[in-house]
Amino acid sequence: MTKFNRRSFLQLTGAAAVTGAAVMGAPSIARAATKKVVIVGGGPAGATVANYLRMMDLSIDITLIEANKSYHTCFMSNEVLGGQRPMDGIRQDYTGLEKAGIKVVYDIVTGIDGAKKQVTTKGGQTFDYERCVVAPGVDFKFENYEGLDADVAETKIPHAWKAGPQTALLRKQLEDMPDGGLFAMVAPPNPFRCPPGPYERVSLVANYFKKEKPKSKILIIDHKDKFSKQGLFEQAWKKFYGYGTDTSMITWLKGTDAGQITGVNVDDMTVTTDFEEYKADVINFIPAQKAGPIAFAAGLTDDTGWCPVDKVTFESKMVPGIHVLGDAAIATSMPKSGYSANSQGKVTAAAIVASLNGKPVGVPSYVNTCYSIAGDDWAFSVAAVYKYDKDSDTIAGVKGAGGLSPMDATAEDRKREVAYAHSWYDNICKDIWG
Repeated sequence: MTKFNRRSFLQLTGAAAVTGAAVMGAPSIARAATKKVVIVGGGPAGATVANYLRMMDLSIDITLIEANKSYHTCFMSNEVLGGQRPMDGIRQDYTGLEKAGIKVVYDIVTGIDGAKKQVTTKGGQTFDYERCVVAPGVDFKFENYEGLDADVAETKIPHAWKAGPQTALLRKQLEDMPDGGLFAMVAPPNPFRCPPGPYERVSLVANYFKKEKPKSKILIIDHKDKFSKQGLFEQAWKKFYGYGTDTSMITWLKGTDAGQITGVNVDDMTVTTDFEEYKADVINFIPAQKAGPIAFAAGLTDDTGWCPVDKVTFESKMVPGIHVLGDAAIATSMPKSGYSANSQGKVTAAAIVASLNGKPVGVPSYVNTCYSIAGDDWAFSVAAVYKYDKDSDTIAGVKGAGGLSPMDATAEDRKREVAYAHSWYDNICKDIWG
């Protein structure tokens, strides 16, 4: 990947990282005496910032702190559950970033002091910074549900919404489930990571059942009355899994029919609502979500449980000098997706480099594309371009840019989108982790 000098970086911020020649009216930040950036979290958002900071300015001292030596992507993890991809097929590591000259520290961040500009870790290390980036991902509101907690999720009723051990556990539960059994998935309320993800998961589990356990059924118990790409998913379910018929493999119980989802009974494997109890052989309970724990510890969240940020720089509105991005940030109309995190990472990197060099920050644009695979050789996608709107202080979709796969696409089109999805995965992982 090309290394950027200052001139080429300024060209980038005038073209690819920002749109047009306009710059924001916010004051430039004086050039820092030292250029130390500490990044907390090595997922798609944090790793993208690290990679692009290094490309944009070789003089910045970059430290990435990550708890684990490898990262399993949530995107494409549904293929693991459906049996199309091994666990190693979603595993990424940090050797590419280390080779680029980024210091990667494997430790758990326990504190961030915005006044002292210091990050401390469980291992007893302290890191000074001029700018800090926090990309904590999501955590779960287990407290909203009776009988559900982190231990239950790790051992018996996984959410598998952070890919890794729970993904492997859920896959094994599906393999061990008898033919004719019931897989119940509780879909989370908005907002949550990857809006179409639960419904892609159902599709790929159904694809596995159709081949290996054809008498089995799937029940979706939803907090919501509608979901992302609903028409395209239902079209695929009708085509492949008999959706809408008496023999349908998939039943979707929408929020108003499900009632309030109150919790689980682990002993008899039931999901409880204020209307009814649903007994299943395997339960995949995806709880309501909030920002990751370090965001709360550092005082970066508001009453919503998410992190309010400046939409141009992703600098926290709660603690100056700290940038929060990815799933934890309140990014208005941008979905909480891996591609959004990657796009926000590039914008944040450009803003940090500009500020450390005493330059004005440009007006950013963002992109997102999301592929969903619903069966063998059958996928569809949504794409959007976003731009910061100063008048409304929002990240708004650009009218006429992007779009949704058409309902009348041919089988060849759907097959081609599967190839595009796999190619996208390989390329974005290379872009993020090097």
